[in-house]
Amino acid sequence: MSAVSPIDETGGTGEELAAVTNGIVGLFREYYGRGPTKAKSYLLDDAYVVCVLHHTITTVEQTLVKTGQGRLVREVRLTFQEALADSFRGVVEEATGRRVATYHSQLTLDPDIGIEFFLLEPRAAD
Repeated sequence: MSAVSPIDETGGTGEELAAVTNGIVGLFREYYGRGPTKAKSYLLDDAYVVCVLHHTITTVEQTLVKTGQGRLVREVRLTFQEALADSFRGVVEEATGRRVATYHSQLTLDPDIGIEFFLLEPRAAD
């Protein structure tokens, strides 16, 4: 059974996840000109950080989606996310104190949801 640590959990994990969420939302604001309307991060099995972002696409992107250009929006968005991968990894590494082994970004247009997925390297042995 997977352990899920929500952002509102007390202790270090909740603070770390809040820092992840705030950092990723900050990157969206800085690079896209606006942040999501809702965001929450989760820690699964002490190995995976998942940040779920609602309503991330811009007005320009929404217009393109409405005119049948959703594939182009996804392609540009995911290409841009790859270009910013080091910044996204940095947010998670700083917040958790652990190295990110791999990072993947996904975007759905209907509904407008972004998912940032990070696999953490194992904790150092004490």
